[in-house]
Amino acid sequence: MRILIVNSVCGIGSTGRICTALAREFEAAGHEVRIAYGRGQVPEGDQRFAMKIGNRLDLGGHLLKTRLLDAQGLGSVSATRRFLARAEEWKPELLWLHNLHGYYINYELLFAWIKKHPELEVRWTLHDCWAFTGHCAYFTAVGCERWKTCCAHCPQKTAYPSSRLLDRAKRNFKRKRAAFTGVRNMTLITPSRWLAGLVGESFLKEYPVEVRCNTVDTDVFKPTESGFRAEHGLEGKKIVLGVSSSWEEPRKGLKDMYALASLLDRDRFAVVLVGLSDELRKTAPDGVLGLGRTDSPQALAAIYTAADVYVNPTYEDNYPTTNLEAQACGTPVVTYDTGGSPESVPPENVVPCGDVAALAAKIREALGADAP
Repeated sequence: MRILIVNSVCGIGSTGRICTALAREFEAAGHEVRIAYGRGQVPEGDQRFAMKIGNRLDLGGHLLKTRLLDAQGLGSVSATRRFLARAEEWKPELLWLHNLHGYYINYELLFAWIKKHPELEVRWTLHDCWAFTGHCAYFTAVGCERWKTCCAHCPQKTAYPSSRLLDRAKRNFKRKRAAFTGVRNMTLITPSRWLAGLVGESFLKEYPVEVRCNTVDTDVFKPTESGFRAEHGLEGKKIVLGVSSSWEEPRKGLKDMYALASLLDRDRFAVVLVGLSDELRKTAPDGVLGLGRTDSPQALAAIYTAADVYVNPTYEDNYPTTNLEAQACGTPVVTYDTGGSPESVPPENVVPCGDVAALAAKIREALGADAP
């Protein structure tokens, strides 16, 4: 069988690693697999799967169109047409969609092509809520329910995918609904029960939905010894770890991690944040060790292993793979009771969303009353 996977990235980030793990699984079963992607570098070991969509010029134009015209998913016209011509020639039998946002593909052209091929089996893994809203990827924190009827006057216009000028949430909602409905042979897949419930209330409710929890490569994410503690002078301290590739997004809880650092004794605890931009690293408060992003799963596994507890203070999330990665490396996870994040964490390690004091108390409890 020829299988075509579509995602914004290939082999990097959580969704990129999910796609390459899926590709290797299909390859091992004797299938031909390609991953069509739009941005980022592909790790050497995954390049055999890679099929690039567009170039930097296409990406930049799509980004500009989104910033000014609130048109995420409506750019990259030429790039998408070139990609679909290649897909038409390759003739996949299974099309597995993942993130269609990310400034790299035109969803209207893509779904028009899909509808011309009713024989094509289509699966679509939703990693967030973007597919059924007029703009945003998440809406929990602002309590918005307009997506249930028709988005308009978006309260998160400047949130990802940010529009600095126009608000076209109503138009976007209607265009997505027209494009994404009416596919003859499509199954939706959600990593969490939480997201499956939301899909059932959206215009995508016509499709069957399967809940398939994300997994991680336990050949990579496993207890991994390293010199991380010695390298950063953290011997004798309990490491409280946070990891994100997008700390700039308020929903990831960076401010809560900073507040947490102020509540923990610096002589006993060290808060380590991975994935900070250069600017955020410069402005990180005392008591916080800020590290840049790493696309090396092995390096990340070593950091998880060195940590004593992993904290995920997300305000909105689906089924975070960082929770899975940390636990696979033997590190307990503490998270907020929001979205699908608690579904992979022991109930006793879940605290009310936004309660930083409860986070601190749970960390002390998880590490023992006598934690140094």
